[in-house]
Amino acid sequence: MRFRYFKMLAFLLTAVLMILSAGQVLAAKSIILGCPLSTAFLYGWAAERGFKLAVEEINAKGGVNVKGEMRPFSVEVIDTRDLEPGVPVSDALLSVEKLILDKKADFILGGPIRSEAALAAMPLLSKHKKVSILTTGSLTPKYHALVAEQYDKFKYCFRIHGEAKNLVGEMFANFSELKEKHGFNNLFIMAQDVTHARGAAEVMNDVAVKKGWNVTGVEIYPTGTTDYSMGLLKAKKTGAQIINIWMDMPESAILLKQWYEMQIPALPFGSTLAAAEQPNFWDSTDGKGQYTLCNVVNAGNAPSEATPWTMKFYDAYTQKWGVEPEGLGSSSSYMAVYVLKDAIERAGSLDSEKVLAELEKTDIMGVYGRLRFDPKSHQVIPATDPKEGAVGSILQWQNKKRVVVYPKSIASGEIQLPPWMKTDK
Repeated sequence: MRFRYFKMLAFLLTAVLMILSAGQVLAAKSIILGCPLSTAFLYGWAAERGFKLAVEEINAKGGVNVKGEMRPFSVEVIDTRDLEPGVPVSDALLSVEKLILDKKADFILGGPIRSEAALAAMPLLSKHKKVSILTTGSLTPKYHALVAEQYDKFKYCFRIHGEAKNLVGEMFANFSELKEKHGFNNLFIMAQDVTHARGAAEVMNDVAVKKGWNVTGVEIYPTGTTDYSMGLLKAKKTGAQIINIWMDMPESAILLKQWYEMQIPALPFGSTLAAAEQPNFWDSTDGKGQYTLCNVVNAGNAPSEATPWTMKFYDAYTQKWGVEPEGLGSSSSYMAVYVLKDAIERAGSLDSEKVLAELEKTDIMGVYGRLRFDPKSHQVIPATDPKEGAVGSILQWQNKKRVVVYPKSIASGEIQLPPWMKTDK
C-alpha cells in the first residue's frame, strides 16, 4: 500500500516537473514584442490595447509559424512618459534600450510616441539591428524621409500609420469642399508646441496660402495649456471660418468647450486632436463637442465599413476593453502584429535582415485597407480607397456619435455646421 502511494506521488511530481519545464520552454520560445509607450496618454494606452488584442487572437490560434515551429507572441510594455510635459527625450531612449537589453525584445513596436523621441531612437535601433514598426503618434514626415535618405543606416525602421503631410492633404480635400459648398476662405491655425504639430502648422500655412486661402493667424500653445480664449477671440475677430487644430494633449478638450460656450463662428477641424478622438468625448464635454471634426489617421479608430475586417476588429476591441477603439494607435497597433506575423512566417526566421526584407514585400488587406510599405522609405502607402492602400478617417461629432465624413469611400455622413455660423452661400 505504502509502495503504491509513493509510486503515485513520484508520478505526480514527475508530471508537475514536466509541466513546469514545458512552461519554461514555452516562455523561452516566445517572440517578444517590446513596446515603448507613454501609457498615461491615449496614443499609448490605445496602442497597448491593440497589441494585446492581436496577440491574444494569434496565440489562441497557435501562434506564429517559424519554419514549422509554432511560437507565441508576448508583449513587454515600458512607459516612456514621452508625451508628458518636461520629460527629456533621453528617458524614452533608456526605455527602448531596456526593452532590447533587459527584456530581450525581438522586435520593437509602438513608439516612442513623441516625434522628437522617435527620431532620436532611430540610431539606437540601427545600433542593435532591431526591426521597429511605429504604430502610434510620431507623425513627422522626417521619420520616413530619413529612412529613404540613409537607407543602409535606418532600414530597420517602419511606420504603419499615416503621417503629417498626408494628413494635410486630407484636410485640404475637406477644406476645398467646404470652400465650394459654403464659400469658406479664412483659416486660423492652432498648434501644440511639439515637433510634429509645429511642422504641420507650417506646412498647413504654406499650402493654404498657395491654394488661395487667407490664413488669419497661427497660435502655438505649450503642452498642458488650459486657457485658449484669447486665441479663439482672435480667430473670431479675424473672420476665420475654420480653426485647424494640431494637438495631442488632453487639455485640447478645454479648447473645444470654450469654442462651444463662446459660440465662435468657425468650424473646429482637428488634424491630431486626441481629446475629440475618444468615445467618451461627448460626455466629458457635456455635449459641447458637437460639430467638432478630427482626423483619427486610420480607419478602424472610428466606426466604418472600410473593409470586412474593420467592424470585426471594432467589435472585438469593444468587447475586450469595454470601450470602442479610442483613436490613433488602436487599429494600427493591432495590424502591426498581424503584419509582423506575416513577415516572420514568410521569412521563416526572426533574423532582422530577413524579416525587414519580407516587410518590404508586405501586401495584405487589413482593418484600414491594403497594407504595403514604400520599399525605400518604409512608410505605409496611403490611399482614399481601401482597395488601394491604407485609408484614413476624419470624423465629426454629431448627436453623440462619431460619424466618419472622409474619405467618401467609407463615409457614413456629411459635415454639418453649427447653427450660429453664417455662410456666404
